Amino acid sequence: MQLIIEKLQYCSDNPLRFLLVTFCGQRFISTYLKLLIFLMAVIALDLGGTKLAAALFNEKGDLLFRETMQLEQREGKEVGTLVLQQANHLLKRAKKENLPVTSLGICVPGIAHAKTGTVWAPNIPGWEDYPLGEELQNGLESKNVRIKIDSDRACYILAEVWKGNAQGCSDVIFLSVGTGIGAGILVDNKVLRGPHDIGGAIGWMALNTPFDPKYSSCGCFEYNASGEGLVKVANDHITRGSFTGSILNTRKLARLSARDIFDAYEAKDGLAIAVINNAIEYWGMAVANLVSLFNPEKIIFGGGVFGPALKYLDQVYDEAKKWAQPISIQHVKLEGAALGNEAGLYGAALLALNE
Repeated sequence: MQLIIEKLQYCSDNPLRFLLVTFCGQRFISTYLKLLIFLMAVIALDLGGTKLAAALFNEKGDLLFRETMQLEQREGKEVGTLVLQQANHLLKRAKKENLPVTSLGICVPGIAHAKTGTVWAPNIPGWEDYPLGEELQNGLESKNVRIKIDSDRACYILAEVWKGNAQGCSDVIFLSVGTGIGAGILVDNKVLRGPHDIGGAIGWMALNTPFDPKYSSCGCFEYNASGEGLVKVANDHITRGSFTGSILNTRKLARLSARDIFDAYEAKDGLAIAVINNAIEYWGMAVANLVSLFNPEKIIFGGGVFGPALKYLDQVYDEAKKWAQPISIQHVKLEGAALGNEAGLYGAALLALNE
């Protein structure tokens, strides 16, 4: 009913439409609304640890416009201000195109607390309990836009079920490996969230002993096998003086990137091979645990690391077979994300469309 009211408000804002509706009657209104549904838009925002992607979608789920900007070391409220500015920019763009925006969806890299609208994002300094929902509600130039916030891992799996490689699956997992690591877990067609919206935070999966205090801030799995984790493991080797002949030793530690490590791996660099092989073991053990716990039809791999790491999926599967429940592992398929880096935007768009 609210959507119909908004559509009629949109109609009344235009004098010609208003006159047509007034003098043509209810049948015209019905026909007009059926046509108008394809002229509405939603805003989708995908906030990562290093970038913000933003897009407009129509109500059919078609991507109309997108752009990406880097966070560039922004922290705390600076990031919130960037999110708000981009949302208002898209509102203005949609208005120019005569597209009323009904709702906004945003996926965040961490925990989205549904009850409070606050966000915990460990890779964004100052976002330990950030009031994103309140900030958007107060700062959006249009007060009629509904807002929905969710974790990136939930958005990724919802997007792949909607328009990607998980279509038709009722039990499927999205393993996101980028700056951090998380899993969107769909069980019986429902996203597994837990009572405090923390379900799927598998960066803290314990995959090694003994415990090392360096795991406290991000988790054992994430420390060893995320994009930032690959760099951390390489830096640990460099600091210890391992692989002194590595081409990675010529890089300043602060400037080393996961891309450097993948490039060095292709050049058969010993340090890079050790780092990637270590990550493959961790990815394999994580897959084994997920398969044994949830018996999924598929595990979809995405995020910035998968990407370049998709070529290692056969090795990941071979490692997983060593550890996993033997029947369950035979029935799971490991695949890359069909939507690639767009999964977060499509998931955020679905949030908005369902809001």
